[in-house]
Amino acid sequence: MVRTPLTPEERARGERFGTLLREARGDRSMPEVAAAAGISAETLRKIETGRAPTPAFFTVAALASALGLSLDTLAAACAQPSPDDRTQPREAAA
Repeated sequence: MVRTPLTPEERARGERFGTLLREARGDRSMPEVAAAAGISAETLRKIETGRAPTPAFFTVAALASALGLSLDTLAAACAQPSPDDRTQPREAAA
């Protein structure tokens, strides 16, 4: 099975998600949060660094629960374009 390459927007959203998780984790260690979410520390590392920009829904839900974040908060934060995204021209809607 061949995976479709991610768009620049999807990559940027993954980076925003990773940044949000790092900020929410605060002083807690990566292994501690990963264990609380039921995932490996390596998976969390990949998500936080943007190397896994599209984690599965249940992984996102588990991380939200472990960090005390609502899924609505995560969705809203990740949907916000970064300053770099806002400088890109948008295609006209058809």
